[in-house]
Amino acid sequence: MEDTSGQSKDVQSSPTPEEGPANFIHVQLEEYEPADFSTKDLILKKAREVCTCSRQTIITFLCRLFPVLDWLPRYNIKTQLFGDVVSGLLVGVVAIPQSISYSLLASQDPIYGIYTSFFCNIIYVAMATSRHNFVGPFGVLCLMIGQSVDRHLRLAGYGDSSAGSSLGGNSTSVSNGTDLCDRSCYAITVALSLSFLVGLYQILLGILQLGFVAVYLSEPLLSGFVAGSSLTIITSQMKYLLGLNIPRHEGVGSFILMWVDLFRYIQGTNVCDLVTSLVALAIIMPVKEINDRYKEKMKAPFPIELLVVIVATVISYYFNFEERYGSAVCGDIPTGFSKPTLPDINLFSSLAVDALPIAVIGFAMTVSLAEIFGKKHGYTVCANQEMIAIGMCNLVPSFFYCFASSAALTKTLLKESTGTQTQVSGLVTSLVLLLVLLWIAPLFYSLQTSILGVVTIVNLRGGLRKFRDTPRMWQLSKLDAVVWWTTMLSSTLLTTEIGLLVGVCFALLCVIFRTQRPRATLLGKVSNTEIYEDQSAYKQLSSIANIKIFRFESSLYYANKDYFKTVLYQKTGVNPVLLAAKHQMMGAQANADTSNSKSFFGTRFDCLKPAKKRTEKPPSDASPPSIDMHTLILDCGAMQFIDTVGLSVLKEIHRDYKEIGVQVLLANCNPSIRHQLREGGWAGRTDSGGQLAFHSVHDAVRFAEQWYRVQQGSKEKKDALLDPEDLDFQVSL
Repeated sequence: MEDTSGQSKDVQSSPTPEEGPANFIHVQLEEYEPADFSTKDLILKKAREVCTCSRQTIITFLCRLFPVLDWLPRYNIKTQLFGDVVSGLLVGVVAIPQSISYSLLASQDPIYGIYTSFFCNIIYVAMATSRHNFVGPFGVLCLMIGQSVDRHLRLAGYGDSSAGSSLGGNSTSVSNGTDLCDRSCYAITVALSLSFLVGLYQILLGILQLGFVAVYLSEPLLSGFVAGSSLTIITSQMKYLLGLNIPRHEGVGSFILMWVDLFRYIQGTNVCDLVTSLVALAIIMPVKEINDRYKEKMKAPFPIELLVVIVATVISYYFNFEERYGSAVCGDIPTGFSKPTLPDINLFSSLAVDALPIAVIGFAMTVSLAEIFGKKHGYTVCANQEMIAIGMCNLVPSFFYCFASSAALTKTLLKESTGTQTQVSGLVTSLVLLLVLLWIAPLFYSLQTSILGVVTIVNLRGGLRKFRDTPRMWQLSKLDAVVWWTTMLSSTLLTTEIGLLVGVCFALLCVIFRTQRPRATLLGKVSNTEIYEDQSAYKQLSSIANIKIFRFESSLYYANKDYFKTVLYQKTGVNPVLLAAKHQMMGAQANADTSNSKSFFGTRFDCLKPAKKRTEKPPSDASPPSIDMHTLILDCGAMQFIDTVGLSVLKEIHRDYKEIGVQVLLANCNPSIRHQLREGGWAGRTDSGGQLAFHSVHDAVRFAEQWYRVQQGSKEKKDALLDPEDLDFQVSL
């Protein structure tokens, strides 16, 4: 027979019961010959492709590296420009206060957050495959950057920043003719070096096509990490809301230590900062909830954050909150751009470890958001190109006083909800930020840091809302819920970096646990069909007489080999090793009884020399235990692979069951497993992985039933040919 795919089917009749019953048609598929693989030829082929230089090759390379060259010539001004302009303006308005507030979280001056949003958007427009992502300061990354910066500030001998001091300026002090950075200058120096390393890591991951690394950061893990980081961020901003001058703790237990200090120094709360914070929260929170609830009916969300920032700045300026009440303000924010600078190479060795989790979280958030909105709006996203794009957004801006960034969730959602069509909206956002950098920035001199803390906390509502999803997650998957809580608690109570590492390790352990102790069931047949399902999950399934069908819902490898055998013996109720041992003991006992009988007859009746003697029946309690099956079928449909240890286990099972008269068949093996069985000779000489490995459970059942009938027929014929007189010998005296 020949099928439509071009593969031929060989129909064979097996002549002997050992190979199969004569009337059973065993289907074997002829496999394609494996392609010749030469490492040398492959390397030479790739080298020729890389070294080939032509006009088309250069154009293809540039379009792949800069996707804007592909989509911008096809840009439709009439249908796309309006949505991009409106979305870009609204996102730019929202990005102003958030960029300033996240600078505070990263232990930087406000101007650097605006720099970061400005430069990153321009680069991302040119290199991104996503149409909706907004790249800029992200709360979780800013927290991690701030922790690293504060640690290096302490190592360099700088004291903790005062909550009441001005945050602006990038001044230097001159000592003995040498320019020395002040605290603000050294903080941005550390952040620039960190951003350079983060971008370098991400570009290398993209070039090496290692985008699959992001799959190890599962959704429950990322969700728990964001929730735990949100709690830490809120805690770090509480001192600004209360106007307290307390140090910023780092390391394990910093979350608890910060709350201890908050209650210890709460009597020093600045009443002015507390009142303005409560008023700002009372205004922003309800409006943000209204924006979320009616976002489908509203053309654009109301920019309440920018309005509160403007009003608070005006009130603080006219009532002179800084001098009259001692409130902390942003201070002098310079206009224009600073001269490009090189990252400090001397800091690379101490920042190399800090940059790794920031790089992983940054590209994971960017790629996940890009894929979410790409699927929603029907366009493809290249994960490796996204990694290169976000890497360039961190590498190049590190020369222009920018800290590490990634796709920001809240502003990306805002872009998508306000009708953005392409990344042209990112250019519009950059123009809005350019206006701030050139003219508007100094007007925020009197803006209280407590207002920035409120803006940061309000934008973490999404992370806190994830707590509401945990009951539903527990119902769907208890292991995923445990991963979420483990990551959240470790990120909160330990540190963000350790929490991420703990979450990844625990998630991998859960995967190993699932494969090490998977579900194992016995299958039954659905009446009048060829369907076999789990007997413990479905009703009205019929068992096959004297045939057990065992399904192991995982790959078989060294870690679960013992569990495989244990659960197999438990489900089938037959342990071939113990049964073989009992048969051996009873055979030895029977031989001993026979020898005793021979000795008795030899001494008393030496004259009798019979040709055959009848062996005495063993006692009833010494009879071998009965086995209620003649065939064991292993359903391998859920096995993706087996290693050498798993192959040895299958050989061992086949040998052990054969010793007690039970044949073992395999079903639903994928081609790679069939090849491994054939090469390893799992069934010995009787089969090389072909006739005892079937393409379906039903074929294996039919083979087993007909094989048993042939065996029974052969046994009856042998019994009929035996002479009854040879079987019964009586001694007569």
